[in-house]
Amino acid sequence: MPYYDDDGRELDPATLTVPRLCTICEKMDDENEEILCNIIRLDQRHDKEFKCRAFVSLYATLIDDIIE
Repeated sequence: MPYYDDDGRELDPATLTVPRLCTICEKMDDENEEILCNIIRLDQRHDKEFKCRAFVSLYATLIDDIIE
């Protein structure tokens, strides 16, 4: 599925680095969440800090200190 920015340029989520937070998220390999995850990463691709309100830790409360 193609994604486009506000100027109509196509964006390829495969070219983005996957943030560390995503690698420990329960939704990382969930096909039902793929579109939302791609949109969140594409939207924040130029941001210094990555934040995701949809994040669900694979490790529950063991890693609260890195979520902030």
